[in-house]
Amino acid sequence: MIARSTRASSDDSKTRFAIPKGALLKDSIAVLEAVGVDVAGLADPGRQLVIHAPEFEFIIGKPSDIPIYVASGAADVGISGKDVLEELDLDVVEMVDLGFGECRFVVAEPEDAHASIEEQYAHLGVIRVATKYPRVTEAYFADRGVQVEIVKLNGNIEIAPLIGIADQVVDITQTGTTLRENQLKIVAEVMESSARFIANPVALRTSGERVTGLANLLAEAVSR
Repeated sequence: MIARSTRASSDDSKTRFAIPKGALLKDSIAVLEAVGVDVAGLADPGRQLVIHAPEFEFIIGKPSDIPIYVASGAADVGISGKDVLEELDLDVVEMVDLGFGECRFVVAEPEDAHASIEEQYAHLGVIRVATKYPRVTEAYFADRGVQVEIVKLNGNIEIAPLIGIADQVVDITQTGTTLRENQLKIVAEVMESSARFIANPVALRTSGERVTGLANLLAEAVSR
C-alpha cells in the first residue's frame, strides 16, 4: 500500500472522506445528512474538489478514483460502488452496504446470436467479450472454464456486437433498457452492485473509534 499523504494543508483532527460525484453524489449526501454529518458544502461545491466541514475534509472525485484515494491513504474513508471495488481490487475495507446505486453486472449478446456464439466457441475455443471491467469479466468466465478474448472499451459497450468487434458484452445495468434498445438480451447474471462505505486499513487501526462509529451510524440509518 502507498504510504498515507502528509500534506501540510491537511488537518489530522478531521476524517478525510472521499465522495463520488455523479450518480452517487445525491444519495451519498442524503445518507450522511441522515446520520448528522454537516454536508452543507457538498450540495453545491461548484469547482471545489476539497470541502472543509467541522469534522470532515471531503474530497470529491470520479467514482472510479474513490477506492484509489482510500487505498493510498489520501482519504481515510469513502463511498464507492461495489462494481468499481471489484474491478480495482485494492486494499480497502468494505464496512457497510449503503443500499443505493443498485445495479448488476450481466452478460448480454445479440438477440439472435446464441447458436452462432456456441458454434464459434466450439470451433475456435474462445469468445470475444467487450467490457469496461476486464478483471471482473475474466474472473467470471475463468470460474466457468470459458476462454475469452477481452475487448476493453471505455464508451458504450452495447455497440461492440453491433459493429462486429465482440460476441458478448459484460456491463452494468439497472433495468436492461439500453441493452434491449440495442437488440441485446441478458444471458447471465455476474453479480449485484451497490454503494459501499469503505475505509483505509491504516485509518481503521489508528482512528478506529471514529471510523467504526461512523460505520455503525450508517449501518443503522440504512437498516431503517
